[in-house]
Amino acid sequence: MIGLIAQKIEMSRLTLDNGDVVGATWLHLPPNTVAQVKRLEKDSYSAIQLAMGQAKHYTKSLKGHLKTIDAKILREIKVDNADQYQRGDKLDVSLFAVGDKVRVTAMSKGKGFAGTIKRHHFKSGPGSHGHDHHRQPGSIGAMGIPRVEPGRRMSGHMGMDKVTTKNLLIVAVDPTAQRLAIQGSVPGHRKSYVLIQKPNA
Repeated sequence: MIGLIAQKIEMSRLTLDNGDVVGATWLHLPPNTVAQVKRLEKDSYSAIQLAMGQAKHYTKSLKGHLKTIDAKILREIKVDNADQYQRGDKLDVSLFAVGDKVRVTAMSKGKGFAGTIKRHHFKSGPGSHGHDHHRQPGSIGAMGIPRVEPGRRMSGHMGMDKVTTKNLLIVAVDPTAQRLAIQGSVPGHRKSYVLIQKPNA
């Protein structure tokens, strides 16, 4: 795999070469810098760490790790051969072309506190005839083992989960503006950071 850190801009409509009009998501891909190279012999796996943007403040540990490299956000990608990369290398939107199939990883939109019907697709209770438990989840324990087991689906914070969408099609690439368009939707809200990856050719 190889990829880049990108920023979600907006959704739009594009007309393909065959005349189809499709919804598409525009992503901004400024040049990414290789901040660290992890090799199989030393780290037991092969990967590169990408850095993008410029933060206002750095912790001492991050300052020592980055040294001369600016980074607002860091992401790690596993690669087949890390030896072809060096610290400080620049990767840009030219890695991608129209027709490529990619996967996008991002944090989903936060929905706030939600009940079990919205969060876990529970069925609602009876709607009339004196019932007062229309949206209640029901029993959460058991008679034989009177405790709540770990992992029980309950009400709570919905969204803000790490989501990966696979087999997304790139329908437009604009190297001058450092951006590309992906058919369909992409996880995350506007201006959120996403990781876009594709298999090595």
